[in-house]
Amino acid sequence: MVQTGLYGKHWVAPELEWTLEELETVLDVAFDLKKKYAQGIPHRYLEGKSLFMIFYNPSTRTRNSFECGMTQLGGHANFLDLTTTWIESEDIKDTAAVLSRYGHGIAVRCCPAGKEYGTGHNVIRAYQKASTVPVINMEDDKFHPCQGMADIMTIKEKMRKFEGKKFAMCWAPGHVRAPLAVAQTSILLMTRFGMDVTLAHPPEYDLDPEIIKKAKEYSEEAGTEFTITNNVEEAYQGADVVYPKSWISWKLYREGGFTEKLLPAHRNKYLNWTCKPELIDLCNKKSIYMHCLPAVRGEEVVNEVIDGPHSVVIDQAENRLHAQKAIMALTMGGSR
Repeated sequence: MVQTGLYGKHWVAPELEWTLEELETVLDVAFDLKKKYAQGIPHRYLEGKSLFMIFYNPSTRTRNSFECGMTQLGGHANFLDLTTTWIESEDIKDTAAVLSRYGHGIAVRCCPAGKEYGTGHNVIRAYQKASTVPVINMEDDKFHPCQGMADIMTIKEKMRKFEGKKFAMCWAPGHVRAPLAVAQTSILLMTRFGMDVTLAHPPEYDLDPEIIKKAKEYSEEAGTEFTITNNVEEAYQGADVVYPKSWISWKLYREGGFTEKLLPAHRNKYLNWTCKPELIDLCNKKSIYMHCLPAVRGEEVVNEVIDGPHSVVIDQAENRLHAQKAIMALTMGGSR
């Protein structure tokens, strides 16, 4: 069912704050916009409107998909970072209040390294509190909802349905200090959309227990299975979708006890978790391999998999464009 009245609604933690019908509306609009894009049909639903994109962290896909998306919707995206503005030193309530007067939406990415878990999410909440225009979460240290909707869209394209499909969110080794956002958003959205979800990680790499609790609730509501395992082969066995991704330990992240020096030791301890062809062979024959990118090749995944026939990572990346256009069109230009 299509939901109206999404104009002005914040996209900060839609995994928890938007209804399933509202999320399905985003998906429907994303597919419609993708079709128009493929046909070359103009869809300038945000003519004359501006989105302020605030990046506390670097970006490739997020920045470019939002900029292109706003252009295709007839609007303009303003890029702001810490090197060319006073954002880091000025009070957020002042920045948000002023930008609300200038434009029609504020998008923020904030995944601070070396800070207490939740710091980035709280920054985006501060923008939400002070803004009079929609605030869009472009990723924080808890959630990555734009990536999540692109992932849902990709699975729908490839699998046709969610029911009866096994989604495996698997930890993978990597030399980067990756946040929990993708993994946590994935288990929330996939359970909400009715997939059987397996979360797999070594014992040290647990996620936020509050997120786990909510994913279990969603799974119970949907009548599906939600499983947690420390066995990598169990996760891949019979999977329709596998999503091997590096992330830091929630416990160490929360306690501030994780340093860059610990990364090699932890990575080398679990090299068998690297996504390789022998693990993909445990999946269903028509399974797909997903990753949000950038992937740490040779650590998270080997080239034979990410460049192989099961990989849909480029389709995923393209769908960031269409999913985000749907989010912007609904919140910044939809029905009042």
